[in-house]
Parts: sequence; structure tokens; C-alpha cells
Amino acid sequence: MKSEELRNLQAPLKEKYRENPEEAIITLRAQGQIGEGVTCRVDTGKALVEAGLHPATGGNGLAACSGDMLLEALVACAGVTLKAVATALEIELRGGTISAEGDLDFRGTLGVSKEAPVGFSSIRLNFDLDTDASEEQVATLLRLTERFCVVKQTISNPTNVDVLHNVKS
Repeated sequence: MKSEELRNLQAPLKEKYRENPEEAIITLRAQGQIGEGVTCRVDTGKALVEAGLHPATGGNGLAACSGDMLLEALVACAGVTLKAVATALEIELRGGTISAEGDLDFRGTLGVSKEAPVGFSSIRLNFDLDTDASEEQVATLLRLTERFCVVKQTISNPTNVDVLHNVKS
């Protein structure tokens, strides 16, 4: 996609959101069903994913790990954002790889140690780009990618998560 094509696609949306900011607020949804054993089946919209325990917590490794899925969501969002920003800035990318890795201390999630955090203590997002762009262009590309990546911003600036429930009896 060319820069002008992207601008033409996004211009009417940007104008609509400027004139009616409330139309920019969209609720995204995800849903899962309790599965067999210790699993949850999540419909991603493109495929059904069965999430389960990581082997470090007793899983058999056959089900997807939600921690891996979080890193995958970060990589996907960063990759799409990077490509959109590169397109907008007319920076040619011949290719590239985006990877994420995160450190977990499973003592936290297993309740072995109250001092061990539950969740990632550190996440690293890496871009390996094939481009002739200047150092300054790459720096701008990465700065804007980080700024506009929804998943990265949500992880870095956590939002409140309201936990609600219904019980059928």
C-alpha cells in the first residue's frame, strides 16, 4: 500500500472522529468457553484457540499459553503499527521481524512465593528491519510505532480491568 492510499483510507475516519469524538469509541470483545481439563477455548475471529496451562505450571504443552498469546498480540500490534507508520512516512521496508520475549517467575502464579510477582516482570520488544532508511528515519519510525501501538501502550500504561461475574444456579 502506498502512503496516499493509506491517507485516503484514513482521512474520512479522522475527519469523522474530529467532528464526532464519540464515534471513535469502539468496544472490542473477546469470548471464551470453559474447555476440557484446565483449558479455555477462545474464538479469535480467525481461528479457535484452546488456551491451557504452561508446562511450567503443569500443562502438557499442547494448549496455547495465555502469556505467549499476550506476547503474540504485542508482536502483531507492533508489526501492523510499524507497517502503517512506515507507509505514512514513505519509508520502504523490504522486510523485517518483530519479536517479543518476557520474563515470568512462575512461583507467583503458583502461589509458591508471595514475593514473586504474578505476571511478566519484564518484556522486550525487538525490531529487526530490512531497510535503507536513515538512522533518523528509523528512530522516528520506532518512536511513532511505540506511541501508536495499542497493545504496547496498554501494557506500559495499564488500564483498569473491571472483573464482573454472573452465576447460573
